[in-house]
Amino acid sequence: MDTKTLISPQELCLLLAEKSSKTVAIDTRDPEEYVISHIPKSINIRAFFSYLLNNSSPEGLKKLQEYFAEIMSDVGISGFEHLIVYEDTLNKGYGQSCRAAFLLKYLGCTQVSVLHGGYQGWLAAGLLTNNEIPERESSIFRLHPNADIMVTTAEMLQALDDPAIIKLDVRDRIEWQGLSSSPYDPDYCPRKGRIPNSVWLEWHLLMNSDSQIPMFRTPAEIQAICQTVGITSESIVYVYCFKGSRAANTLIALQEAGINARNYFGSWNEWSRDMSLPIDSQVL
Repeated sequence: MDTKTLISPQELCLLLAEKSSKTVAIDTRDPEEYVISHIPKSINIRAFFSYLLNNSSPEGLKKLQEYFAEIMSDVGISGFEHLIVYEDTLNKGYGQSCRAAFLLKYLGCTQVSVLHGGYQGWLAAGLLTNNEIPERESSIFRLHPNADIMVTTAEMLQALDDPAIIKLDVRDRIEWQGLSSSPYDPDYCPRKGRIPNSVWLEWHLLMNSDSQIPMFRTPAEIQAICQTVGITSESIVYVYCFKGSRAANTLIALQEAGINARNYFGSWNEWSRDMSLPIDSQVL
């Protein structure tokens, strides 16, 4: 049976109640938040959000794979478990749980879900939390990289003048306009602007961000919003942001709506640092 990408707090609660080593909840929040309270038995892996891919060449991707394989082995994850990732809320953490889900799938994990509604959804459902740090024995994580879901810089460059591939920028408005290079700092990257021939759809629009517990919109709503920038169920979409995180959030929304999409994981952080790559630097 296929693993659901999005699961509810109640579904996660039932899975954890089985007390099976084959179910692992992963908290992607800051360690300081995690130690205060978290979903019982969950483990904290902040690196899923903080790791930056500066080079999507084979060497750079090998480094990423080895880095996370070591982390996963240290916390006792083999890659064959059902892994459920969560953040505080889907619209405030720049897509961090979705980034974790994307990385896990890229590394070869086949049973990966995102807690829909995040930690705040868990709390709103009245479910238990604690501050106990689970003890886990190390294991060997089995790498089976899935290159099909990740766009490299070389592939994005090749797609620039291909009208059959939509280059979708989902960064915040100030980044799309060329006024800031990243959410960290306006000048974090050496260049500001956009990847040429891209279209813009701000990532949070595909969620009901004004709700108390933000969640993804319905597939029909997502399809309608995507059509405003020329994306349909027949499209091929390469999504990018600053570091593949908001793009990972959008990737889930698009896939839930039946749209074929891949994540340019290195995104603007990688693209802007290679001075040989073209950019559209006009301030909008």
